[in-house]
Amino acid sequence: MTDPLSLLPILPLKDTVVFPHIVAPLAVGRARSLAAVQAAADSERKFIAVAQRDPEVTDPTLGDLYHVGTIVTINRIEKRKQGAQVIVQGVERARLVVASGEPDYLSAHFELQPKLIIDENDEDAPEIDALLRENLRLSQEIANAYDQQNGEQIYNQLVGSINDPIAQMYRIASLANLSVEQEQNVLEQNTTLSLMQAVHEILQHELKVSELRRQIAEQARSEMENQQREHVLRQQKKAIEQALGEEDEDEDIAELKAALDAADLPETVRGEVDRELKRLKRMAASAADYQVARSYLELVAELPWHGTTEDQLALDNAEQVLNEDHYGLEEVKERILETLAVMQLNPEAKAPILCLVGPPGVGKTSLGQSIARAMGRKFERLSLGGLHDEAELRGHRRTYIGAMPGKILQAMRRAGVMNPIIMLDEVDKLGHDFRGDPSAALMEILDPAQNDAFQDNYLNLPYDLSKVLFITTANTLDSIPRPLLDRMEVIQLTGYSDLEKQAIARQYLIPRQCRETGLTDKQLALSDDALAYIIRRYTREAGVRELERVIGRIARKRARAVVESKDTNKPIDAEVVRNLLGAEKFKQDDTRSTTQPGVAAGLAWTEVGGDVLYVEVSLTHKDEKVLMTGQLGDVMKESARAARSYIWQHADDIGIDRKRIEKTGVHIHVPAGAVPKDGPSAGVTMATALASAYLDKPVTSGLAMTGEITLTGLVLPVGGVKEKVLAAHRAGLRHIVLPGDNEADLEKLPDAVRQDMHFTFARTIDDVLEVALPKK
Repeated sequence: MTDPLSLLPILPLKDTVVFPHIVAPLAVGRARSLAAVQAAADSERKFIAVAQRDPEVTDPTLGDLYHVGTIVTINRIEKRKQGAQVIVQGVERARLVVASGEPDYLSAHFELQPKLIIDENDEDAPEIDALLRENLRLSQEIANAYDQQNGEQIYNQLVGSINDPIAQMYRIASLANLSVEQEQNVLEQNTTLSLMQAVHEILQHELKVSELRRQIAEQARSEMENQQREHVLRQQKKAIEQALGEEDEDEDIAELKAALDAADLPETVRGEVDRELKRLKRMAASAADYQVARSYLELVAELPWHGTTEDQLALDNAEQVLNEDHYGLEEVKERILETLAVMQLNPEAKAPILCLVGPPGVGKTSLGQSIARAMGRKFERLSLGGLHDEAELRGHRRTYIGAMPGKILQAMRRAGVMNPIIMLDEVDKLGHDFRGDPSAALMEILDPAQNDAFQDNYLNLPYDLSKVLFITTANTLDSIPRPLLDRMEVIQLTGYSDLEKQAIARQYLIPRQCRETGLTDKQLALSDDALAYIIRRYTREAGVRELERVIGRIARKRARAVVESKDTNKPIDAEVVRNLLGAEKFKQDDTRSTTQPGVAAGLAWTEVGGDVLYVEVSLTHKDEKVLMTGQLGDVMKESARAARSYIWQHADDIGIDRKRIEKTGVHIHVPAGAVPKDGPSAGVTMATALASAYLDKPVTSGLAMTGEITLTGLVLPVGGVKEKVLAAHRAGLRHIVLPGDNEADLEKLPDAVRQDMHFTFARTIDDVLEVALPKK
């Protein structure tokens, strides 16, 4: 039967161990722990303090604790908001045997551990005595290492004032910077000799650590004293050299001064740079602003201030280079050749600022590189897509940590000349937020009247950008601010026809894929039918980017066949293409080959080229309103209402029974429903589809149309005619109705497309209906 005295409450400790003879404060916050302390206070004022194996356990059981703890007596309990602080004194060690069934707190039966004493008759007494003296000596040495002036006093207060050697060892262990596992190891030592040995190991480690700390502190202090001494000596050396007139410059500063002299700075810049250089000489190399000032002067020295490349102004050579790199794009090439002609006659003329606008994949970015090659100039490209911070272009002020010049000056430093070609790509995708508006900074950069004295925030000096040929690119002009657009000369790049795409593939894309994959021309021999099949069935785009990707897929499959020693000498025809690429991505729209009444084909312009847009009209019952679906914008909805009003006004002339209009409502739908649509150019298509529905007569097959309408029936001109006609040609529609004022736009079409199409020019809606819904 267990002795009643052998049962005591248990206080689990998260991050400490209490030793016998040692007074320790314990913070108690957990409910079960507070209950254990209260139970001890109400009885013997004793409990067992035991460390947890894992401090993260919030409600430990006996299995979560170490088996050996310390019986403590409560000296004082101080109540706190979040629990209590208990001042305890360790008495003796105890081993936990078995938990009791107390529900409110943890308690256990225990057995006392052997009490450690110094016994002169013990056979280990000499070794114990030696270890005791060595431990006390090491303790005093460590105290002196931490505080040379008060080390002995600290040692006497913490250790020397204790008479019991065992208590002294426990005191040393409690003061050392040990983990819970190490402290527990000391507590579980069951012999005096093993306790002395464990403490000796701890003290040796602590002595090494304190010695290393002292060495590190002395080294740091010595380095700091050397830096201060060096700074003072340098200042004295400068003062003596100035007094003797023998001042000698630092080697790095001398190199920087030589670079600045070689840069041949303008007079307005030279004065400011000299002041900054004098300021740099007075600084110590370790000063905080030394590297900032040095980086600034290095930028000034590296920027081009006078050097230029000699322009190659021969028109025939420039034309040859442009034709080698790009197919078509005649308007852009003409404009470049005009610029070269002006530069031959007037070398001081300011360079134009060109804005190339067109759908993706038509060659806007690569055209900039070709222009640079044709003119013999350096080329730098800056992508402005997603740029939000004005400082990215104009630079940061040098007062900011990590300040750097803007992208424009960085491009000039890379180019190394004052007259490079700088391409500002995706200018229509600039953003703006609380950090500023980059498009506002571009207005100064792209204004020939201002950019001869451009001020970068980092450089803070006027810099001449007037000799730079700026070329910007965009997919659309809608998002470009009007003041910025006013500073640029806009050149429209339209999409390519199928024949043009075939020529580009033959001349550029297939040879490039042969070079990249290592194939010969014979191994990647695509027939004309195969190319046409790829363009019609696997790509539908204004440019040729997707076309090159598809040709690349075929090239990689042919390369694999070559490696596997298969026959690759046969030309690639449409059948082979189908086997290599799989199912067609775009099929012929046979469902529209014979249109139903109420359906008309319109033409739309998008950022990626033209597209065919079908308008579907269905008559409904007892609904006086016009229902419109397909994510139509406000302008398009207004065009639909205007078309219906015109049909109502001229129903007798068109041959529509007015009672049919009165008794039915109208539902207008424009596929695809998930794509937003807007613009006035679908007006004639809306009117034709409405007339077709009311007459119950299908629109002429193979006909597409575009044009804005008015309430009086006029057909007004629209934009993007070339892209729209090319889209109709791609879709197999060969008869196009255009506004009469757009007839001049047909000159921009490729001859092959123009000859393959039939055009009708309408000035009124009656002209359109006469073709779309002939009376005979």
